[in-house]
Amino acid sequence: MKVGIAALVLAYVLSQFYRVFLAVLAPALQVDIGVSVDDLARASGLWFLSFALMQFPVGWALDRIGPRATASVLLAVGGGGGALIFAGASGPAGIEAGMALIGVGCSPVLMASYYLFGRMYPPAVFGMLAGAMIGLGGIGNLGGSVPLAMAVAAFGWRATVLGLALVTGVVAVLVGVFVGNPPGVAEAGPKGAFRDVLRLRALWFILPMMAATYGPAVAVRGLWVGPYLAETYGADTTGIGRAAMGMAVAMIAGNFAYGAADRWFGSRKPVVMAGTLAGAAAFAALALWPGMGQAPVTLLLALLGFMGASFSAIMAHGRAFLPPHLLGRGVTLINFFGIAAAGLMQAASGPLQSIGGFPMLFGFFTVLLLVGCCLYACAEERTG
Repeated sequence: MKVGIAALVLAYVLSQFYRVFLAVLAPALQVDIGVSVDDLARASGLWFLSFALMQFPVGWALDRIGPRATASVLLAVGGGGGALIFAGASGPAGIEAGMALIGVGCSPVLMASYYLFGRMYPPAVFGMLAGAMIGLGGIGNLGGSVPLAMAVAAFGWRATVLGLALVTGVVAVLVGVFVGNPPGVAEAGPKGAFRDVLRLRALWFILPMMAATYGPAVAVRGLWVGPYLAETYGADTTGIGRAAMGMAVAMIAGNFAYGAADRWFGSRKPVVMAGTLAGAAAFAALALWPGMGQAPVTLLLALLGFMGASFSAIMAHGRAFLPPHLLGRGVTLINFFGIAAAGLMQAASGPLQSIGGFPMLFGFFTVLLLVGCCLYACAEERTG
């Protein structure tokens, strides 16, 4: 099973890469095929929305079929096929279709891992494992910065994405060969549905926090870091790649830190709230002082990456309330709230930026994080 987990880590590296690589490809796509910033925002949003909508069939499939077929088939057909469509795009429609299909392909990867963690390990270590998985997957976040910029400069964006399609197919085969299915609980235990997960009152204040916290940092890293630095400071592709890499490294460190927080402090909720408030303060600074200089902005972007990496801690908080027969549906529903909100934010961020520029966009993210904290303050805590 260790080899299977390693295969899922590789698949999640690709998932992290695909959700952020548009920020570096943006200048080349704008010049080569006339894709606008609004088109890129819509394409990025489609990745998240297709990913989010797939959480419902993925949750059912994990509980009833198992992670092996669920992850390998979708990754091969959706991820590999979507990358091929993207590479052959001649305009915005091809980019959008490719991103939507890639979102379908990436949708089961992390949840398949979490399903295995939830079935194979005690709840007390779930947060640590979940954070480590996202932290290791952050290698893809790094790959979508300077290395991607170098590949595009050397081979062009089409050849680079074609290579990614091939790599995605190979990783899907590895997942199909090495990932095992744990013994089923559906036949021996009670049957469940998504409505049963929603009846768990403890989740009612956790789900909004997931929706509020995941999207802002991902929107900046995955889409806006490039246009923001280029428009405000005249940064080129290499400069954007460096800033994106700094933010990616901070996100990796943040995932490991949040993942171990409950074991360090004996509690998740105060850590998540403190980190979210710090992220809100960073967004507020970007909104209120837009001309502070590229160096302070780069540091603030790194802070946003670190503080915005609370996904695994919030997921572990929610997982603690899930019975075994609802594990697949439960983790995917929590994931749906984060990914769907991120998709909506990506799609809405284009018009917001067009209307009020980056100060309005960053101000919106500030308010969103503060609202999430107010609701999360009412959530029940459970550790161990």
